[in-house]
Amino acid sequence: MMEEEELEFVEDLEAILHLTPEVQLAIEQVFPSQDPLDRADFNAVEYINTLFPTEQSLANIDEVVNNIRLKIRRLDDNIRTVVRGQTNVGQDGRQALEEAQKAIQQLFGKIKDIKDKAEKSEQMVKEITRDIKQLDHAKRHLTTSITTLNHLHMLAGGVDSLEAMTRKRQYGEVANLLQGVVNVLEHFQKYMGIPQIRQLSERVKAAQSELGTQILADFEETFPAQGSKKSGGPSIVLRDACLVANVLDPRIKQEIIKKFIRQHLSEYLVLFQENQDVAWLDKIDRRYAWIKRQLVDYEEKYGRMFPEEWCMTERIAVEFCHITRTELAKLMRTRAREIEVKLLLFAIQRTTNFEGLLAKRFSGCTLNDGPGKKTETPLEPTNPFLEDESGEDNISEKDEDLDRPKKPKAPDNPFHGIVSKCFEPHLYVYIESQDKNLGELIDRFVADFRAQGPPKSGTDEGGAVLPSCADLFVYYKKCMVQCSQLSTGEPMIALSTIFQKYLREYAWKILSGNLPKTSTNSGGLTISSLLKEKEGEVAKFTMEELCLICSILSTAEYCLATTQQLEEKLKEKVDKSLMERINLSGEMDTFSTVISNSIQLLVQDLDAACDPALTAMSKMPWQSVEHVGDQSPYVTSVIMHIKQNVPIIRDNLASTRKYFTQFCIKFTNSFIPKFINHLFRCKPISMVGAEQLLLDTHSLKTILLDLPSIGSQVVRKAPASYTKIVVKGMTRAEMILKVVMAPHEPSVVFVDNYIKLLADSNPETFQKILDMKGLKRSEQSTMLELFRQRLPTPPSGPDGGPSLSFSAPTPEQESSRIRKLEKLIKKRIQ
Repeated sequence: MMEEEELEFVEDLEAILHLTPEVQLAIEQVFPSQDPLDRADFNAVEYINTLFPTEQSLANIDEVVNNIRLKIRRLDDNIRTVVRGQTNVGQDGRQALEEAQKAIQQLFGKIKDIKDKAEKSEQMVKEITRDIKQLDHAKRHLTTSITTLNHLHMLAGGVDSLEAMTRKRQYGEVANLLQGVVNVLEHFQKYMGIPQIRQLSERVKAAQSELGTQILADFEETFPAQGSKKSGGPSIVLRDACLVANVLDPRIKQEIIKKFIRQHLSEYLVLFQENQDVAWLDKIDRRYAWIKRQLVDYEEKYGRMFPEEWCMTERIAVEFCHITRTELAKLMRTRAREIEVKLLLFAIQRTTNFEGLLAKRFSGCTLNDGPGKKTETPLEPTNPFLEDESGEDNISEKDEDLDRPKKPKAPDNPFHGIVSKCFEPHLYVYIESQDKNLGELIDRFVADFRAQGPPKSGTDEGGAVLPSCADLFVYYKKCMVQCSQLSTGEPMIALSTIFQKYLREYAWKILSGNLPKTSTNSGGLTISSLLKEKEGEVAKFTMEELCLICSILSTAEYCLATTQQLEEKLKEKVDKSLMERINLSGEMDTFSTVISNSIQLLVQDLDAACDPALTAMSKMPWQSVEHVGDQSPYVTSVIMHIKQNVPIIRDNLASTRKYFTQFCIKFTNSFIPKFINHLFRCKPISMVGAEQLLLDTHSLKTILLDLPSIGSQVVRKAPASYTKIVVKGMTRAEMILKVVMAPHEPSVVFVDNYIKLLADSNPETFQKILDMKGLKRSEQSTMLELFRQRLPTPPSGPDGGPSLSFSAPTPEQESSRIRKLEKLIKKRIQ
């Protein structure tokens, strides 16, 4: 029973002392120990075995037991001391808590006392500030009352003085006083309900009305509408009256200005009446000379009478411009048939010069009755209207130069079009004149070309841009600049339409019309119209004709680029609202067509020159060829024609390399299919004949790859796009011959080899291969049936029908085949 109770005690003790790993780790960090008894995973058996590893060591068992008992007693003493030390902890804690609560109660009492004192202080401050606010309000009201009384005294005295000065026409004093009275009266707007204030306001309005009527009467008396200006000149009274008018209703000021300007320009309306000779456009200079004299006269006599901010000089000039525009428009409508181009341009030129002078002298602030941007300088030496008019005549010819810089327009020149706008409805005369001039210019170009003939080969003229092209666009530039100075509206649209018309005519009459014609020129640009076969003879273009075609091509390319620039410039010159109506894309397409036709002519000429050689190839007895030699005569003939034409074309198209590349690509795309078609006509072909054709094909491929730089001292690498076309086309021709060289037995191997090399599912092509091999019809039928069976099953297309396509051999495969072919040819030659 004792043993069972001890075991239960040990189990309970182990359950109680079982600690988590985190707690155990913390204990080890606080109380580090190397004693095995302190380890969490202590094992009593292992510990005993450690103490007594052998039987001999059991002799010390009593000593070990005594040490352990001693350690147990020490642990019990330590535990007892710790437990007794924790007995008084609870009492100390309760005592500390009570002391803390007492301290908190004391602190709360102190805070409450502070709060009570703060509330008392706030109440005391409010009582003090209440008295201060009352004093502030009293001071403010007192100040307002004193100020209002002062204003009222000033207003009453000012009104009395204003009425007295108005009766005496003391405008100098009135100007200063009236402004002050008006300013003081503004302070009484909220007191208008008081009868006395309202009465004073009505007296001020009455005085203002009386002043306005009185000043207008004074100006009417001094400058009567039906009479002339007084000889005594402006008076000080009127100068002061203008100062008063500045303070009065703006309508008074406008009425004074209007009457003075009307009286000042009344003489102009009489001198330049519609029935007078000086009124017509040929004497338009006299109008501007008259206003210059009048402005100088005004500044001498009346410049100091009106305030500078009124800008009277500018107002007179602007009103003169409005009157002149109206009178000229009416006059030109009446005598429209008498308007000629030179007369119209003369009038416009003089008018724009005058508008330029206005821009130099004035800011344009009165055009919209806005505030002046700059004040006038009434001193005579700064007035540009005092310039010697003869000087204008001397520079008129320079001004008429169409290449001069464009005159400033709005907003750079605020006066642009203020008079010259009246000429815009009559600019059709100018447009019609340019239409006629351009027509004559095109006719002269045609005549000059016929007289001079095509460019000579071997000279700098060969392949160069035709001089007439540059002349045409220089004239276009002059017309565009001149018209933009006259108008940026509808006339510019009409001019662009004229430009389009004669760009097309130039393309038709000068470029397309002078392309070399063949003996059957009614057939257009076709092969049949470019060559003529008679027993091997071919109608070729001469060297001069080749140079002419290249020259026309270069000219068309120049016209294409320049037309694009012309369209951009026209859009810059015309009003933004009309930009979309400028479109020269049709004319650019026309020049592109000329370029395409020129390239096609060059291609067809060289292509036709090679036709007899290809025909000779198809007629050679390839079945009877006994050995493989050098390249065949037909290859030599093709190379000869290429070396004759290509260097000439390349040298003449040196300035347009991209079109020379197009020529090479188009010739290759035309020549290679034709060569393959003639290759199919070579039947039957023996093994040796096929090898000779293979050698010839390789020679042609080499010459075609070198085509862009043939005959040139500077060897350039051909464009990748061109090289790809040549390699792809000529490799097909080589694969055809390789299939022909292959034995047709066994048939399955031959068919599979054909499908692999040519990747052509067309039975007609396979039929041609069999014809080239010289097989009998019975054998061909068997082969064709086998060919149809061996074709891979194509996937169904979108429409459900069969659509077979083979992938073309890669460049690496083609290169490998070519190397094998070259080795085969070398073995045959050896």
